Formats: sequence, C-alpha cells, structure tokens
Amino acid sequence: MARVLAISSQVVRGHVGNSAAGFALQRMGHEVWVMPTVVLSNHPGHPHAAGTRITPETLRDMLSALGRNGWLGELDAVMTGYLPTAEHVRFAAETVTQLRGRRPELVVLVDPVLGDDPGGLYVAASAADAVREHLIPLADITTPNRFELAFLAAAEVTDSASAGLAAARLGPPQVLATSIPAAGEESLCNLLWQRAGSATREVPRLAAVPHGTGDLLAALYLGHVLRGTQPAEAMWRSVAGVAVAIQASQEADELQLVGSQERWSA
Repeated sequence: MARVLAISSQVVRGHVGNSAAGFALQRMGHEVWVMPTVVLSNHPGHPHAAGTRITPETLRDMLSALGRNGWLGELDAVMTGYLPTAEHVRFAAETVTQLRGRRPELVVLVDPVLGDDPGGLYVAASAADAVREHLIPLADITTPNRFELAFLAAAEVTDSASAGLAAARLGPPQVLATSIPAAGEESLCNLLWQRAGSATREVPRLAAVPHGTGDLLAALYLGHVLRGTQPAEAMWRSVAGVAVAIQASQEADELQLVGSQERWSA
C-alpha cells in the first residue's frame, strides 16, 4: 500500500477529478489524502452546477496543519489534476518541492487537465502556462491527452510518431499520452513514452465517452506503478480498465465506477 496526496477537483455526484481518481486508487489498495481545488455539485457539463474554489491560501493552511501533525513524511506519491488558476499550480509545485525535500523517492504524477479537442483550453491560459513552466519539470509521470501534449510540448501531434517526439521534448521520464490519432479512422492510440523505449495500445474511437475517463486512467496507471508493475504492463492494464468502465457506463450520464469496480480494478 502507498499513500497518495491527490490535488484536484471533487464533485458531490458523479466520478470526475478526485471523485474518480481517489476511489480508483483506494480500490487498488492505496491510501488517498484528497485535497480539493474546487468542490462542485457535479461536472459542469450538466445543465446546472454549483460549488466553489478552495483558495490556495486555504490549501496551504491545510498542508501546514498536516505537517504540524507530523504526517507529511508518510506520503509516497503526489497526483495533481485540475488546477484552476496559476496560483493553484504554484501551490502544487511548492507542495511537490516541499515533500521531495522530505522524501526524495516521492513519485509525482501530473495529469495536466488543461483542455481537449475540439474546444481547446478550458482553463485560463495563465494556469496552462504555469503547468508547463512550474509543474511538468517536477513530474516523474504525466498523462496528457493529444491536445494537452501538443500544447505543453509546443509541437504538432498528429500520430504516434509525432506524439513520441513531443513526449521526448516534454521532459518527464514517463509520458502516457491518450487520444492520439491512429492509422485507421475507427481507432485512437495511447502512447507510453520512456527513455528506454515506447509502447502503444489502440482503442476504439467512440462517439462519446463519460467525463472522468482521463482521471481514471491516470489513477489506475499510478496505482499499478505504485504496486511495482512495470510501466508498459501498467499502461496496458490501465487502458483495459478504462475500457471496462466505459462499457459498464453505456447509456449513463456519468462513469459507473462502483458497480463495475470488480472488473476495472482487476
């Protein structure tokens, strides 16, 4: 079992952000310390949503309290997700630096929740720039989609070859990139890039998928890595787990993680 600090969004209903990633990591046997950057009633893609941002000052106070209780040295990993402002990004980067000072072997996964095709950025440009400048250089693992990889690497990403070049340019030792165009129009490619080589796995191109699949994939990958699974095997298992969750969620407006947990966690 590993202890993971998860810094991302949280919802009352549904499984996106930490409400997906936290549960996935817990189901895999890890302890998760959930630190929300925003708290919402539900994913804002629904007709109505309400909630609030948690200010970076409040997050710093929370982290400080954990430290004063003597607990921060217990953490094995940090996972970051939705960070709505540049100041939230700076808080996350400060946290990683502080925790690495205590535990140099800390595993850091940055899920750069910045935007997607075809709409582009859905966070402020200043927040996206801050992720590229301050957080990506601290990551051991990052899990961008095609749009995010192209943005962060400032490169064209049109296929797995160009994705591999962009991943190498990005910097972290492991880059798990999703939604890369494949040779056939019916599929998409997931690419795992490492300095020692790369691995790919194609998945069917679906007309629509539930929100939260990226959060789930990042959490499953981190969960497998923390179990000691080799990266390529961790990628294959994670992609398969997400496919199972999507299949179980057909005709639903959210990922159905609870009912399908026996399958995707395996």
